[in-house]
Amino acid sequence: QVQLGEFGGGSVQAGGALQLSCVTAIRAFSNYAITWFRQPPGKEREFVAKIDWSGSSTFYSDFVKGRFTISRDNAKLTAYLQMNNLKPEDTAVYYCAADREIGGSGPRIWGQGTQVTVSS
Repeated sequence: QVQLGEFGGGSVQAGGALQLSCVTAIRAFSNYAITWFRQPPGKEREFVAKIDWSGSSTFYSDFVKGRFTISRDNAKLTAYLQMNNLKPEDTAVYYCAADREIGGSGPRIWGQGTQVTVSS
């Protein structure tokens, strides 16, 4: 059973923008934090950004701070990653993950990823 999936990846030139969506089928979505990770070619998966269950707290890695914005729409069971001023080093497969924060715990739920390619 697929519980979440990433959409919106693609190819863009440096300086461009993309918005990724993390669309879920998690009924208690508002109880979950959403985290975006990425895996550049030949490298380990790395943290990009996180938004807590309420949307009131966000966290960013230093290399995207000021360029990327994470948000969520609990009514749509969806989280977003707005990526502006993209750089070639942002090229990676981007994944979203859901972690329950309210009302218990459970395994992290991963999506299958979406490719983002930034050309110079």
